[in-house]
Amino acid sequence: MNFKELNVRPEVVAALDKIQITDATEIQEKVIPLALQGKDVIGISKTGSGKTLAFAIPILEKVLPKKGPQALILAPTRELAEQIKNEIGRFGQRTGLTATAIYGGVGFERQVYDLRQCEIVVATPGRCLDHLRQGNFKVDRIRIAVLDEADKMVSMGFIEDVGVIFGQLPRQRQTLLFGATISLEVEKIKKTQMNDPVTVQAQVHVEEEFLDQFYYDVDQREKFSLLVHLIKTEDPHLAIVFCSSRQNADVITKNLQRQRIDAEAIHGGISQPRRLRIIEDFNRGKPHILVATEVAARGLDIKNVTHVFNYDIPINSEDYVHRVGRTARAGAKGKAISLLCQRDYGLFQAIFDRYRNLKITALEKPQFPRLMFDAGQRRFGSGRGRPFGGDRRGQRRR
Repeated sequence: MNFKELNVRPEVVAALDKIQITDATEIQEKVIPLALQGKDVIGISKTGSGKTLAFAIPILEKVLPKKGPQALILAPTRELAEQIKNEIGRFGQRTGLTATAIYGGVGFERQVYDLRQCEIVVATPGRCLDHLRQGNFKVDRIRIAVLDEADKMVSMGFIEDVGVIFGQLPRQRQTLLFGATISLEVEKIKKTQMNDPVTVQAQVHVEEEFLDQFYYDVDQREKFSLLVHLIKTEDPHLAIVFCSSRQNADVITKNLQRQRIDAEAIHGGISQPRRLRIIEDFNRGKPHILVATEVAARGLDIKNVTHVFNYDIPINSEDYVHRVGRTARAGAKGKAISLLCQRDYGLFQAIFDRYRNLKITALEKPQFPRLMFDAGQRRFGSGRGRPFGGDRRGQRRR
């Protein structure tokens, strides 16, 4: 359906037309009519499915200009909060409404001023609580509350803060909750903070029609050399290399740069202004390789990624889906390649056990030159590995 058929106000439809968004995604088509009716909604869908617009449109329809903060959106990371604020600014540019983002790592004074001027607040839980406790954020007029990336809130340990914040909001409000999965902790928010919510679900798995998934079995000492070989032979337009820690991301980035590969690291140890700058530059194609921890896997507006490389396999199986969901978006083709060494087998098996329909093809290890790798203080561990996939999938193909 298009947004006119969903009865979206003309000013918002015109703003969407201007940025060439005309047809609703599955999650938007399911959530928007219910939200416009005033119902509490739980939306379950994968990263990149258009959740921001699914809750932004009801907010832009119901919030009034010059009446103070009337909508609160909670996001798990500073980057996502900033992105949501910017997206609402684009969608609602003709409505006269103002959104602000409040998060840690920056000063209070400007945020206090913005809280007095805006109608829509996008916040991380910790800084939102800070402003509430200091009396800077008046929530008595909040009509709509949104919890975005609810499962990420749980994994980052923010869900208790979310409960405290929601407990201070007016009871007579509308609540929208979004995530890729609904955990027991999120169920508690549903039972205590939502009013007879309707649950809708869109496609939550990887669209295999557009995404090709592969893995290589490689010795830990050859991982970096294989990564460089693949980057040079695949020649990605934009690629994200996922690592398990900040230290790994920094080490891999420095070694890629020594190989004259245009790469930058992004993780929680980098200052907020620099992280935003790196994302903006990456979207413009420089650098064309982003080496990231999980901070880049959820929610961030990173477009036109053609390749995802899993240098380290994620500890949480759900993070695999979020990682590979950075590519093959909006009908474009993408490729996800995982590099496995012996210690990764257990984690990779867990991904198969969690997502039984995944099709990840084993590839023969190519011939490639062995490169020098400066690990710094990093130490490579070892452990007992085991084959993955089990009898259900057959033996690994070599």
